[in-house]
Amino acid sequence: MRHYLGRLVAVALCVVLLCGFQIPRKDRHFYESRGDIIWELPLERKELALTFDDGPDPGTTVQILDLLKQYHAKATFFVIGYRVEEYPDIVKREVAEGHEVANHTFNHVFFTRGVKSDTIRREIARTDRALVELTGKKPFLFRPPGGYYSDAMLDVAGKLGYTTVLWSWHQDTEDWRSPGVRHIVNKVLKNARNGDIVLLHDYVSGSSMHTVNALRIILPELERRGYRLVTVSELIADKTGELLPASNSSYRNSDFSKRAK
Repeated sequence: MRHYLGRLVAVALCVVLLCGFQIPRKDRHFYESRGDIIWELPLERKELALTFDDGPDPGTTVQILDLLKQYHAKATFFVIGYRVEEYPDIVKREVAEGHEVANHTFNHVFFTRGVKSDTIRREIARTDRALVELTGKKPFLFRPPGGYYSDAMLDVAGKLGYTTVLWSWHQDTEDWRSPGVRHIVNKVLKNARNGDIVLLHDYVSGSSMHTVNALRIILPELERRGYRLVTVSELIADKTGELLPASNSSYRNSDFSKRAK
């Protein structure tokens, strides 16, 4: 039986090659063109989205919120579920001040090869429940820790009503490794483009003060350049002309991929 199946696979591959069919390469272009994952949303207007992963944190997140308020900036916080349960008042403040709260799993699990769909579903669903119970609002954006994604993850996230969001490759500040204030500042300001999604962290094991201090330079400079700092959902709406729909957050079911180009 195994030999027979092997021959069938070989014949199928020969047919594909002879007929000129190509198996699609599952790279960024593949997922982006289908609207499965958002990396960035190029715009003509001067807008970009600051995103903060791994919080909330009672020290740094509060300072970041103070700075955002000072410069009338909005941001998206991709939160960890167990930290939401530890610091609910910070999440409530994020929502009250007009920021977006999104899902970043419950335990910061990397969805690398071998992780089961049940684990993926449990990690996303637990944070979903924690946020709904705390804020009364259903989150619709999801970012997998480390940026690890797969077809299985996208399938689970989509069925749970989530759009997967990563970040602009030229806007990975690597602030999680505390590279120094100047490194973070230069990464953001030297590469700033309309529609960028900037990756930052409001919790870093040890200290996130490099990020806080970098924002003291980044925020006034982006304001000086005329940038409007918005949430990821606002960026999506400004790109597509549609609000993120509560009943259909997955853009695989719309013509988003066409309009996002």
